[in-house]
Amino acid sequence: MHRPLSTSILEKGYRRSYYQWYSPHLKKEMELLVFGTGGDPVIFFPTRTARFYDYEDWGVVDAFRDKLISEKIQLFCLESADKQSFYDKTISPAERIQKHYLFENYVLQEILPFIRSLNPSPHLISAGCSLGGYHAANIAFRYPQLFTKVVCMSGRYDLGLQLQHFDDLFDGHFDEHVYAHTPTKFLPNIQNAASVALLRKLDITIVIGEEDAFLQNNELLHQILISKDISHKYFIWRGEAHKAQYWIQMVQLYF
Repeated sequence: MHRPLSTSILEKGYRRSYYQWYSPHLKKEMELLVFGTGGDPVIFFPTRTARFYDYEDWGVVDAFRDKLISEKIQLFCLESADKQSFYDKTISPAERIQKHYLFENYVLQEILPFIRSLNPSPHLISAGCSLGGYHAANIAFRYPQLFTKVVCMSGRYDLGLQLQHFDDLFDGHFDEHVYAHTPTKFLPNIQNAASVALLRKLDITIVIGEEDAFLQNNELLHQILISKDISHKYFIWRGEAHKAQYWIQMVQLYF
């Protein structure tokens, strides 16, 4: 069982604990922060290539203050591994998706047991903003039996899209592994009744801004979920909502 390297009760009234351990899957030291002492655990995936402390620095964590103090939720803010996978241009696109499998295994085989060692709740929430929204949706849709809720804010659900300010992260490459990690590709083809039933049990929230680059991609995911009769909540905010100031508002509404 991992023990915190530091822990404190912040002036704001909730506990902050810092953890670090060597990940056998990623072959590197990984850091994370845990906020709160109980309630539904939330795996909070970081934004694109971000650090485990960024949500705290941006004020997003403090937006959960009341829920942390009342033990409605417990936040697990992870470190990104995107620079070693999707954003490592020194390796081939095929290698990039294989590196992402290592991160997924880190979450499934290291983070989940760690959470269960601290928190007995039968619930598990997957959440994130920006590319963290992708991570949250991708893992919850691939393993719906492990999660009860997913909240995706400002996410993209096809990493192969090429837009003005966002690259195709696979440089045109597409294979069965990229397919398996692209929610807008694999969801339409899920036919197994048991798998669909598990997805229908998820509490799903998708949030995007009307001027966000990935609005069309979110609309596509929304329509796919409707076509599969998968209940979900879909919110379109005014303007460009791909900013921390909006995520601060969102987390107060959707958790």
